[in-house]
Amino acid sequence: MEDDFAQWYTDVVKQAELVDYGTVRGTMIIKPYGFAIWENIRDELDKQFKETGHSNVYFPLFIPESMLQKEKDHIEGFAPEVAWVTHGGEEELTERICVRPTSEVLFGEYYSKNIHSYRDLPKLYNQWSNVVRWEKTTRPFLRSLEFLWQEGHTSHATREDAEAETNQMLEIYADVCENYLAIPVLRGKKTESEKFAGAHYTLTIESLMHDGKALQSGTSHYLGTGFAEAFDILYLDENGEQKPVHQTSWGMSTRIMGALIMVHGDNRGLVIPPRIAPTQAMIVPVAQHKEGVLDKAYDLRDRLQNLVRVDIDGSDKKPGWKFNEYEMKGVPVRIEMGPKDIENEQVVLVRRDTGNKEFLPLAELEERLPALLEEVQQNLYDGALAHLEETTTTAVDMDQFKQALDETPGFIKAMWCGDEACEEKIKEETSATSRCIPFEQETVSDSCVCCGREAKEMVYWARAY
Repeated sequence: MEDDFAQWYTDVVKQAELVDYGTVRGTMIIKPYGFAIWENIRDELDKQFKETGHSNVYFPLFIPESMLQKEKDHIEGFAPEVAWVTHGGEEELTERICVRPTSEVLFGEYYSKNIHSYRDLPKLYNQWSNVVRWEKTTRPFLRSLEFLWQEGHTSHATREDAEAETNQMLEIYADVCENYLAIPVLRGKKTESEKFAGAHYTLTIESLMHDGKALQSGTSHYLGTGFAEAFDILYLDENGEQKPVHQTSWGMSTRIMGALIMVHGDNRGLVIPPRIAPTQAMIVPVAQHKEGVLDKAYDLRDRLQNLVRVDIDGSDKKPGWKFNEYEMKGVPVRIEMGPKDIENEQVVLVRRDTGNKEFLPLAELEERLPALLEEVQQNLYDGALAHLEETTTTAVDMDQFKQALDETPGFIKAMWCGDEACEEKIKEETSATSRCIPFEQETVSDSCVCCGREAKEMVYWARAY
């Protein structure tokens, strides 16, 4: 990974059996192991969505061009990435149909027909679906023509309610990233030029990859009343006045799988945090051809399967091959058991994150294994946080800014005057973009890092995926 991070990433994705390439350029086949990881992430998100009152729905894949045109800022933002259907069978369509890049307009049309009174609010819907965006440059998980995600779309009576929803959903994303994926994140607001097309403002969580590049990991948008006005989503309030609803949208996609790989992976492959690992502990019998070894290993699996997500490799492959296989796949803990271990009534626990071995009496396994998994989870988070902090620097002028990017790739804290021209100049000269305006502001200087004029706010900058 130190020599060629991009190639390392591709190798890990392939060799850990997460994906295969689809027939069409830029598409991917998510294989069983990759999908199992995504399912665990999805299930945790879904649980938290439902705990906060949201219902799952499903909307069509196709959007008529006339509907997409109703919100001008929105369509202009997505136009370069839209895939169009022009024919149905042998016949040319009278109106082009867009393949869903996102579903704001579909929900807008639906809400206009189904919201009439304040009693109908709030509407708290989430959709698990696929979307298509015709990317020029693709890479598995990070940018593909089609990807999986969830998209929440809600309608509220007041701005205050909608903004509370926008904040709440960002915190759910941050919780899943930090407490399940063991990825520390920066929380903040996007600049005007970086916000979601059609949004009043966008909130984001930003994570840092091992190579010092940032990744936008989840976004939550306050849409204001723009879509409500475009689609006539009006309701009668308690005084009988007709008002437009305030809306939000928010999403997290399989892109987060790319973050998982690039934050925790190493030269032996994946490292999966225990809380989202499909298999938390893999039992590898040693010298399994000897009498009783395989039976004891299966007994151990049966004993542990209600405690942790455990599996066993009873294939005829050599133990060394199995060790390498489950290190490549990032299984948090390996449990080795051979004839001597059976004789001594012990097992060998091997941590994926550190490689440390621990000889443990069998009688203590039920107590020790869950604790060890928590130690691995915490260690992965602590390591990622230390890397983020070590590679976050401060710059007060462009010379420092460029030096930091070259010498310590990561986040740069720098002041900004608020002028989009400065933001664009920084991007042109350094390839770094504004990642977020953090909620917790600090003053690192009085002047803009680019133009030297009076600064308005501190911004995190980085090169990004």
